[in-house]
Amino acid sequence: MADQPMLNAAETDDSSVVPSGPYNAARHFIDRHLEEGRGTKTAYTDDHGSCTYAELAERVDRAGNMLKRLGVEMEQRVALCMLDGIDLPALFWGAVKIGAVAVPVNTLLKAADYDYILRDSRAPVLVVSPELLGEFQPILAGQPYLKHIVVAGGAPAAPVGALSLEQLMREAESALSPAPTVADDVAFWLYTSGSTGQPKGVVHLHRNLEPTARLYGCNILGMAAEDVIFSAAKLFFAYGLGNAMTFPLHVGASVVLMAGRPTPAAVVGVMQQHQPTIFFGVPTLFAGILASTEGQQAGRFQRLRTCASAGEGLPEALGQRWRQRFGVDILDGIGTTEALHIFISNRSGDVRYGTTGKPVPGYQVKLLDDQGKEVGPEEVGDLWLSGPSLSAGYWNKRALSLRTFIGSWMRTGDRYVQDADGYFRYVGRSDDMLKVSGIWVSPFEVESTLLKHPAVLECAVVGATDSDGLVKAKAFVVVKEGAASGQALADELKSFVKERLAPYKYPRWIEFRSELPKTATGKIQRFKLRS
Repeated sequence: MADQPMLNAAETDDSSVVPSGPYNAARHFIDRHLEEGRGTKTAYTDDHGSCTYAELAERVDRAGNMLKRLGVEMEQRVALCMLDGIDLPALFWGAVKIGAVAVPVNTLLKAADYDYILRDSRAPVLVVSPELLGEFQPILAGQPYLKHIVVAGGAPAAPVGALSLEQLMREAESALSPAPTVADDVAFWLYTSGSTGQPKGVVHLHRNLEPTARLYGCNILGMAAEDVIFSAAKLFFAYGLGNAMTFPLHVGASVVLMAGRPTPAAVVGVMQQHQPTIFFGVPTLFAGILASTEGQQAGRFQRLRTCASAGEGLPEALGQRWRQRFGVDILDGIGTTEALHIFISNRSGDVRYGTTGKPVPGYQVKLLDDQGKEVGPEEVGDLWLSGPSLSAGYWNKRALSLRTFIGSWMRTGDRYVQDADGYFRYVGRSDDMLKVSGIWVSPFEVESTLLKHPAVLECAVVGATDSDGLVKAKAFVVVKEGAASGQALADELKSFVKERLAPYKYPRWIEFRSELPKTATGKIQRFKLRS
């Protein structure tokens, strides 16, 4: 297993929340609500209906018993490649409750990514939405660890031998006692992109969940039982997992889930229908809503009291335009999969657009120079973080874990400046990774794909900003002799990447060059392309 650095209780200060004895996170986030008289309250509303907290608890128990019937044991992984709906929280907490490890998987990936994740996680069970089966079909036959494929919602084109989630849930017992886990047991993994495009399994413990809900969800957002939550960021993201699962389940709020793509039109429709009080998005979506016909025609959302943003920097002008149009501030913040959620944020009554805000109380941050010394105000430094929700490490990537987690501190890979008033301003990444629409994109992966095209000789991918100040991938391409560069080839290259990688990774711009700037040793000088 990957290195698991010890967390310093004095620095993380979660000892008063997470007990030292038996502890199962499902007990706090699911079972507790029945004892506190919240059973009849609506927990989730999705595209097909709604469920109360009591119905959710029963579905969690049936899911856990179903997994046990399929032979899943404590500490084994359960892969969940599912569109957002009531079934996903039920399966997530069902796995956690039996002491297994829930692994929500990005639904936008391609077959090669899923093949890697199934092999890397060694999950004996995969639960998948029927709409996503197409990407799994080519890689299922050769899986060495996968024993059962469970299809949520049924699918006529399901693989031979696949099982029906609904049938299995009906047959499973409706009561389940939590496994005798402790706070330091592994509860779930989240896969994030690596610097070479290969996903990394980020390991989180039972103890990691409660602090994020308390420190950010309650103390920054003021989330309460009366709130109605809508997150455009999906549950398989760390951001969406907190927004639409742990935060509301911590306080007993109600959540609206949407299975489809969060297009501006679809998001505005949900907000008009359900009138959420808290909305979570990413800057690209906020910009899209402001530019869309639906966003321009929509009135103000009467119950909306706050919006939150993460995943990529929120341009100052965009935040101001949103406030002018809808009368509600966007609280921009930064979080990472490794930290589970936001640890620096703006907050209501203290919004300074153009900055990421100030550290969330309960987390410690510092900015260090290349020699490991703290920098002064207005000086650029690498951002380090300490807090109660840090990952235990990367699965089977010990060297990377040792470089990232140093004692109770984590090297985030982001570069920041802190001004004289204590606000943090994002400068960029200390590596070449890009955040596009809130999702990490590896330039190396996009470059490797472009190089497979017969017309491409060399290429380099960097981040560029669009008219809204948001980062997207831009490719500089040198074509082979005899190939005709131009708009036709540019469009062809964009489609070529879209067909082979997740759609958000394709380069929005293609610029053809006769040569790329290089060092004396032949390395491409990307900083020259960025400028």
